[in-house]
Amino acid sequence: MSSVVAAKERRIPGVEGVWVFVGADMFFFAVLFMSFMMERAKAVETFEASRLLLNQDIGGINTLILLTSSWLVVRGVQAAKVGDYDRVPRFLLGGLLFGVGFLVSKVFEYGAKFGAGITPVSNDFFMFYFALTGIHLLHVIGGSVVLLVFYLRARGNRINANNVAHLEAGGIYWHMVDLLWIMLFPLLYLLKAL
Repeated sequence: MSSVVAAKERRIPGVEGVWVFVGADMFFFAVLFMSFMMERAKAVETFEASRLLLNQDIGGINTLILLTSSWLVVRGVQAAKVGDYDRVPRFLLGGLLFGVGFLVSKVFEYGAKFGAGITPVSNDFFMFYFALTGIHLLHVIGGSVVLLVFYLRARGNRINANNVAHLEAGGIYWHMVDLLWIMLFPLLYLLKAL
């Protein structure tokens, strides 16, 4: 009996499959990051000059936005795990709104780049910039939809002890999106040429 309880307490957060998805997605991005670094080594001056055209302040603000969103999602999952279901929708709505804030910020950032005549075909750096941040943005959109679904379920009192693992899985996905940005931000905005 005690071994059964211990096994239940040691379960991996989320549902089966989410960790496989996260691992596969992180591997995909790792390949892209390595490709970026290899191309950067071939044209350091071009990559450095292009990097200086990015707005580090906006990149930093986006980082804070996603970190805040992840913190709110963590609070929502924690509230659900202790049975404080009334607070879950508030935290998830906050996480969702910060996610939408990230989307709006990226739209303005892309708009400024296109307005300055910078596109994915400007050079290899910007090809990687738009590809990496664009794929990440698709992840943010997907994660925002996931948060919206869980927010609506929480508002309808449809999150309980029996299905909190699904909310955990959504939170794990959202943290992966956050982690990817934490790697993208220094790679694209901060990494200086030696």
